Amino acid sequence: MSRVIRYKAIAETLRRQIESGKLAAGQVLPSEAELSATHEASRVTIRKSLDELRSAGLVASRQGFGWFVAADPLQQSLEVLGTIEGQLAESDRSSEREVLSFAFVEAQGWVAEKLGEGTVLEVIRVNLVDGRPFGRVTVWCEERLGAGLSRSEVSSSTFHDLLPVTLGSAVQTIAAVAADASDAEILEIPTGSPVLVTHRVTCDADGKPVLASQHVFPGHLTEYVVDLPAASDTLSSQHLRLVEPG
Repeated sequence: MSRVIRYKAIAETLRRQIESGKLAAGQVLPSEAELSATHEASRVTIRKSLDELRSAGLVASRQGFGWFVAADPLQQSLEVLGTIEGQLAESDRSSEREVLSFAFVEAQGWVAEKLGEGTVLEVIRVNLVDGRPFGRVTVWCEERLGAGLSRSEVSSSTFHDLLPVTLGSAVQTIAAVAADASDAEILEIPTGSPVLVTHRVTCDADGKPVLASQHVFPGHLTEYVVDLPAASDTLSSQHLRLVEPG
């Protein structure tokens, strides 16, 4: 079979896998080397197949990820305090959560700094969208607030709904980093690929920090959106912080 016919045949095979859902929206494809071995074709042929699918809008590529099935990123608003589940519901996306760990631990690092030293409830979960990993979330709350919660409750409801306090405001920081091996495995992305990491501290109505959380999202699956006022002087130092390279 000629190379011209071969690359189209491979593209058609991948197209069928995408359209059938075997390869889901946002899913990272095997590497070019792996596809080359699977289809017994040169990497040049594989690249031509992928370029054909990209022209059709079925796949995309990004530095650090390689190739993935094209998907519209979820836009998360920074204008109001909300949950992932709430924003997913607004986008009509099917979502669920899987709790990976539920334990009372000693507060460490920035969590101890924000919530105070002592025991905290730590819940690690993965949020799934359309059956695929969308984000790894770790939430901490004081032992006195989490003592009455069960694993099944945090599997089905948010801390915003479960905590016996009225929540007020929150401070959230966002950074772009490379995925470590643990998050890469959970999120089914290559180690070292770009992820967005947010750290959020949520206070009660009296301004006391009661929740700390870390959210890790693959960079190709989400983006943050905020409406900025027209006046340029509203971008004060309390809204935008420059971080010195570490």
